[in-house]
Amino acid sequence: MSNVTIEEIQCNPLKYLHQVEAGETLVIIRSDEPIAELRPIKSRKQLRPFGLCKGEFTVPDDFDSPLPEDLLSAFEGK
Repeated sequence: MSNVTIEEIQCNPLKYLHQVEAGETLVIIRSDEPIAELRPIKSRKQLRPFGLCKGEFTVPDDFDSPLPEDLLSAFEGK
């Protein structure tokens, strides 16, 4: 973790962004007081592997069958 002033960041912002990209955390200070922390995002969202829940549930044969009239009426507010 490094301390950096606002003025230093304004003079060369890409230098500090490259440091953050490399994994470093920067504490931005003003008048020797920390005011913010600039850090890399921990992880990028990864896709879930295909078939992760395989075998944990089964889709019933009547999954896409029409709903019974009473249930359909309840959904429609009748």
